[in-house]
Amino acid sequence: MTQSQQANIAAVRSTDAERDLFHRELDSFVPDDVLDAHTHIWSRSVHDDTQGSDFDSFEYDMTLEYWRRHLNELMPGRRQGGLIIPGLMSGSHTSLQQQNEFVSREALSDPWCRPSMMVRPEVDADYARQEVRRLKVSGLKCYHTASTRRPTWDSDIPEYLTEEHVRIANEEELCITLHMVKSRGVADPSNQYWIRTYCEKYPKMKMILAHAARSFNPYHVMEGMDSLRDLPNLWCDMAAVSEVGACEAIIDVLGHEKLLWGGDFPVSNLRGRCVAIGDSFVWLNPKNLPEQNQPISSIVFHGLESLRVLKQAAWHRNLSDTQVEDIFFNNLARLLDIRR
Repeated sequence: MTQSQQANIAAVRSTDAERDLFHRELDSFVPDDVLDAHTHIWSRSVHDDTQGSDFDSFEYDMTLEYWRRHLNELMPGRRQGGLIIPGLMSGSHTSLQQQNEFVSREALSDPWCRPSMMVRPEVDADYARQEVRRLKVSGLKCYHTASTRRPTWDSDIPEYLTEEHVRIANEEELCITLHMVKSRGVADPSNQYWIRTYCEKYPKMKMILAHAARSFNPYHVMEGMDSLRDLPNLWCDMAAVSEVGACEAIIDVLGHEKLLWGGDFPVSNLRGRCVAIGDSFVWLNPKNLPEQNQPISSIVFHGLESLRVLKQAAWHRNLSDTQVEDIFFNNLARLLDIRR
């Protein structure tokens, strides 16, 4: 590891201010046992196209051991597990296969963890099924950058999550972590149509809508979530969400049993916050926030902002301690058959 990489890693250690914030506001709220429904690990030694990216701030190969060390910076003293998703989503077929193998090997070493597997539209269905069984994965992860549409942000769901892959998830009773796109997220009629179509046609598939149904702007989920109210095989993780309205809308429409804690590591351990503005959102971080407007030292881990949002939602919706524990642990434990 180079001196520059070592310096970057040191930069993502928690500060005194972050530790004080957690102790003051969150220590009594976050349960001792936490399952993360949306977190990433990766092997840069397999394939590294991340130079100059946020990955430079973290260990070269993000093993489960290193992952836990970083999460302990965010919420110290908690026992952690969850659904482990590959963090590097581009590269050749061989490199993605090796990423999936790395994630599977790491996750299966711990009874509180389950591996997810990256799939792209061009992956043959029979081959995908073979890999699901060989790697003993519990979920599939798709991403819009695999779509052939340009820009990929305008893609319909089948352009990066094919029906053949959904059928495999149904046959193998897997979950699918779906980061939908389009500018208005779950308020977009195409997204609503394909989520409903897939969930109704494949009832043994378990759909997890990432980022509170991609509601970095909470007005999108407030508008669109009701269209999916009656789907029993639908859940939402709250990865990287820092607007309280998104969590509240999911609790109101689907029930707290369908909301899953998610940190979106490594985003959870980078500093900043996503803020709704107009019909969109902006990501604030130390690089784009002028210091004269906001002292850089006061910007904290995104995961801390997200935890504060969940605490607000729990308070506003009068959730009991047991219901909060459901969101942090029990809901995902039931989904993935994880036992204490």
